Amino acid sequence: MRCPARAALLAVGIATAPVAAPAGEPTPYDDTLFGDWAGFRSSLYAEGIDLRVSYVSETAANPQGGAKTGVRYTDQYVFGSTFNLDQLLRLDNAVFQVSITDRNGRNLSSDVKLGSLQQVQEVFGRGQTWRITQFWYRQTYFDNALDIKLGRLTEGEDFANFSCEFMNLTFCGAPPGNLVGNYWFNWPVSQWAGRVKAVAPDLGYAMIGAYEVNPSYLTRRYAFNLGDPPGATGALIPAELAWLPSFGPAKLPGSYKLGAWYNTSQTADVVDNTQGQLLAIAGGLPLQHNGAFGAYINFQQKLLGGTPDAPHEGLTAFLNVTAADHRTATLDNQIALGIFYDAPFAHRPADQLGIATGRTHVNDRVAAAEEFKNAAGLVPVGVQHAEYVGEIYYHLHVIDGLSLQPNLQYVHQPGGIAKNTDDVILGLKVAFSL
Repeated sequence: MRCPARAALLAVGIATAPVAAPAGEPTPYDDTLFGDWAGFRSSLYAEGIDLRVSYVSETAANPQGGAKTGVRYTDQYVFGSTFNLDQLLRLDNAVFQVSITDRNGRNLSSDVKLGSLQQVQEVFGRGQTWRITQFWYRQTYFDNALDIKLGRLTEGEDFANFSCEFMNLTFCGAPPGNLVGNYWFNWPVSQWAGRVKAVAPDLGYAMIGAYEVNPSYLTRRYAFNLGDPPGATGALIPAELAWLPSFGPAKLPGSYKLGAWYNTSQTADVVDNTQGQLLAIAGGLPLQHNGAFGAYINFQQKLLGGTPDAPHEGLTAFLNVTAADHRTATLDNQIALGIFYDAPFAHRPADQLGIATGRTHVNDRVAAAEEFKNAAGLVPVGVQHAEYVGEIYYHLHVIDGLSLQPNLQYVHQPGGIAKNTDDVILGLKVAFSL
């Protein structure tokens, strides 16, 4: 029989003696480099504590493009623990999640002045520092028909959620954060927030949330602070509808999500000042708008399935389309589409091939203002329109818990400026879980 005192000791990982899983029996840690740590993790898991440690690095070089050639390396550590509160404290259908991240390294996009709208190393950014990334409580009711999450949340883990297998930011994470990152903060930045999801079994779900908009969360000073720092400007309110069908005799799964958001904060116009004149020419203070908004679709569909013995194998296509408020967003829309091909070779069942192409569009109002500035005889600037990106990678499963992922990126019109030399990026992602 468990008791609250023992649960508290387990929560800090000092109460349970190592007990190895029976020989030959699979454990939740078979996909890690060091397994269940001589039985320590599996014994905690049996009590309701799931410990995870992972690492990813991204190295990029530019044989073409930028002000100079170079090589840059950046990485991220994640230390996470999921607490099953049903097992620990007899709270039915309750989970508590804690994740801490640490980012290090340099960014090729900035250091060699690629001028690209989207980073070529997605794992870089938001301050190379330690952060409290997740600290939330989740409760479900009515056989998981109602799902509530409260605490420090990252927006992209629930809304517009998309994987980060690709290395170019165009194809990584929740796309709204790629356009309006001044108030939509993706991983690893979290905010005090809550979201409610209503689930319709075998159909889909509807979800709405509220996230504090506070630029202070981006700073190192408050990166490891669980308090509520000064500087809040409003709330980001996203909503999402999802249809989760399966098609044909093979039950090929699909995910079709439609979402929108509204930021209640006062938000600056990207072109006009308070007098209705162009900021780039007349100067002054930017015109302020009451709120900012946008919408997105995230579609993903498995087209070719695997066998009953290997259901994960097959070909999956995706399409992400995002549009942001043209009054307040310099980047006002983005489209990305591509494929994931799991187990492309019969003798490599854990490998994956990814191919994608995408476009990030600069607000036409911004481009027009740049043209006016050039016509006025001021310091000339490049007129921005759209940046086009392609990427191909091969995910090589080396051993359980370790993968290598070489990739090739091609960036046409970096920064959306036609006269800029195209960027060619050679990359390598290394990932392992301990």
